[in-house]
Amino acid sequence: MSGSGGVLPPEVRLPPRVVVVMGVSGSGKTTVSVGLHNLLGWPFKEGDSLHPPANVEKMAAGIPLTDADRWPWLDKCRAWIDACAASGTGGILSCSALKRVYRDRLRSGGTDITFLFLRVPHDILAHRLVRRKDHYMPASLLDSQLETLEMPGRDEHAVVLDVCETPAEEIAHALEALKEDPVFR
Repeated sequence: MSGSGGVLPPEVRLPPRVVVVMGVSGSGKTTVSVGLHNLLGWPFKEGDSLHPPANVEKMAAGIPLTDADRWPWLDKCRAWIDACAASGTGGILSCSALKRVYRDRLRSGGTDITFLFLRVPHDILAHRLVRRKDHYMPASLLDSQLETLEMPGRDEHAVVLDVCETPAEEIAHALEALKEDPVFR
């Protein structure tokens, strides 16, 4: 059921807020984000769509991004987050947000964000990336992303979700994990 097309049943409704679905490439950020968007009706933004062309070219060439490459992109992500918060609609952003300083940058506008961290075993990530078509991020950058990843701290308002199931099951578990988060009660 699409959240934008009708009345949601009470067991699906959550008060609008900003959720950043985070994790390394291949973790299912887009799939889970779109699924939550369809269920909740909150605006969705694919964080990769906010990368400048130079970043996309670097990644497509198998060159890891530097922090200097990421700052303008993270600022665009933060602007989208803050606009959603200001509108009261909530929002779902898929964004790797691999380091704490990146998550701090996303929060720097003052918006209270829930990070939904999708944790996936290496072998499943590698399998997904090799099979993925029409995406600029090569499987060769997986190890670089895993080396960059800093697990969210207890003070970061992150919900950790271990995922390695079908997309429908992952979306269902993501919704349940959010419903169990105290900010949604």
